Amino acid sequence: MPNRLAHETSPYLLQHADNPVDWWPWSAEAFEEARRRDVPVLLSVGYSSCHWCHVMAHESFEDETTAAHVNEHFVAVKVDREERPDVDAVYMEAVQAATGQGGWPMTVFLTPDAEPFYFGTYFPPEARHGMPSFGDVLDGVARAWTERRDEVGEVAGKIVKDLSARSLAYGGDGVPGEEELAQALLGLVREYDSRSGGFGGAPKFPPSMALEFLLRHHARTGAEGALQMAADTCEAMARGGIYDQLGGGFARYAVDREWVVPHFEKMLYDNALLCRLYAHLWRATGSGLARRVALETADFMVRELRTPEGGFASALDADSDDGTGRHVEGAFYVWTPAQLDAVLGEEDGAYAARYFGVTIEGTFEEGASVLQLPQDAGVADADRIASIKERLLAARDERERPGRDDKIVAAWNGLAIAALAETGAFFDRPDLVERATEAADLLVRLHMGEGARLSRTSKDGKAGANAGVLEDYADVAEGFLALAGVTGEGVWLEFAGFLLDIVLDQFVAEGGALYDTAHDAETLIRRPQDPTDNATPSGWTAAAGALLSYAAHTGSEAHRTAAEGALGVVKALGPRAPRFIGWGLATAEALLDGPREIAVVGGPGDDGPARALHRTALLGPAPGAVVAFGAPDSEEFPLLKDRPLVNGGAAAYVCRHFTCDAPTTDPAELARSLSD
Repeated sequence: MPNRLAHETSPYLLQHADNPVDWWPWSAEAFEEARRRDVPVLLSVGYSSCHWCHVMAHESFEDETTAAHVNEHFVAVKVDREERPDVDAVYMEAVQAATGQGGWPMTVFLTPDAEPFYFGTYFPPEARHGMPSFGDVLDGVARAWTERRDEVGEVAGKIVKDLSARSLAYGGDGVPGEEELAQALLGLVREYDSRSGGFGGAPKFPPSMALEFLLRHHARTGAEGALQMAADTCEAMARGGIYDQLGGGFARYAVDREWVVPHFEKMLYDNALLCRLYAHLWRATGSGLARRVALETADFMVRELRTPEGGFASALDADSDDGTGRHVEGAFYVWTPAQLDAVLGEEDGAYAARYFGVTIEGTFEEGASVLQLPQDAGVADADRIASIKERLLAARDERERPGRDDKIVAAWNGLAIAALAETGAFFDRPDLVERATEAADLLVRLHMGEGARLSRTSKDGKAGANAGVLEDYADVAEGFLALAGVTGEGVWLEFAGFLLDIVLDQFVAEGGALYDTAHDAETLIRRPQDPTDNATPSGWTAAAGALLSYAAHTGSEAHRTAAEGALGVVKALGPRAPRFIGWGLATAEALLDGPREIAVVGGPGDDGPARALHRTALLGPAPGAVVAFGAPDSEEFPLLKDRPLVNGGAAAYVCRHFTCDAPTTDPAELARSLSD
């Protein structure tokens, strides 16, 4: 019989709706029930494409004996971390503080007052590798609750007190300047993996935000080393197994330092950030590889993640049926030499094996290989490779596809809108701009409620019950601002303004710091507040970036002041931990450059020259530059006011730091001024 999760919209929660565990969704009623029964709460947090979440579910939550034990001694609460990032953040901070590490599935035991007292991540059904069995953990916690209640209460109280003392005071101490950004660059140089690209060792995650900082730093200062680190890392990722060589798009991360073997789930946020990054790399270098990867990743998002409502689904699973009834990680993506021969014939099979690095021993498991583009593959016959890829892709499409998490997350769709709008504009793909516009329409129609308050998620055309957090407001505003610049439709600037006004009203703390949840959000044991990047830009620094762009568009002093206040944390953390505050550093680059304000005006019948200037403006490398495009004195954009045509023709106006250049009608001259 289905449990209480059967009525939820989250695909992750619905995966657990038929478990024998009597799951509750996160709710006041669940904690009331724990109080009534005088039992602790077992909180389990995960997400739908998480491999080890599936493993623990199969081993423990689908097991009748384990479920009976849970149901007797606990109130079990299941949370989708993608729906409730605030709940996830608060308890993950406790797990990391207590154990020195974190991850998903996250398993936390709470008092009925939601105070944590015992933590872990994945627990196996039998003790192994130094980990206790899940059954032993359940026994130990139940016994402690019954026999040592005072001790449990003391531990919980101390943890909550320690978490409360962690509030950040960063902000308002001045903005980062040349010195801090130079120190941040030096820090990245020290951690750079010159052999394989990226930073640090294994596992290795795509460092999208840090690479955006490097591209902007190069654009502003001409530092060739910054550009080289970004370009080499992007090439290494694009050649590695982390990139889908047949269908485009990136997996979540590589388990090794050489980018060979991925953790196979594909997330919308990674692909949106990387699509935009490769488009920006192409803008900086003209790299053919960057162009190809940006377009293939955009096409992957549209083809495989777009929902019938016009938004973009959260993720594709890592696991799928391998053809024998087993659900196996990576089964959809990996190949053996024999499988290549079966599809391509022996001659083309051997050629493909050399080209894609498929070996008899295999680079993954059971003799299978992840497709890559090894550096030593030599010069390839482009037509032959195109034919091989087409046939392999058709054969792969016959395999069982990984599951898709169809929920729409506002923040991640904001990132996708920015990526698709810019990629479409750069490479003359109006269809991609159209897809970005449709996703933006969906967010306005479905996610923006009364007073422009955002819902975090939706599914199947129905908005979820969870309130948007700071990253939702910031990333959706970022997407709308990018769309406004590309389309010349000022309504997107207006919608961004609505969202950023809520940021000023609901998320700003004293001294310029920002909170991750609104002032009127549900009260948790601690109000989450994290300025560091994780897989996506932090809400804090994403908000700083969007506030700065909006201020450049409108001249709003309040928005610029808030952006500068928020960047105080970058002044403090940038030199010490640049890998983890990359978007803040990228925003600081925009602040140091101005950012530049570009207004392109054109009259009726002046379409060609105006569009040439508009395209040149969008392709300008100046960090964080904003672009307004329309008729002279149009009310669509404040930057178009008092911007007349020049000699009756289209013109571009460039301003920064309260100083404007003379208007130009020449795209080449505009390009020179934007590269200055």
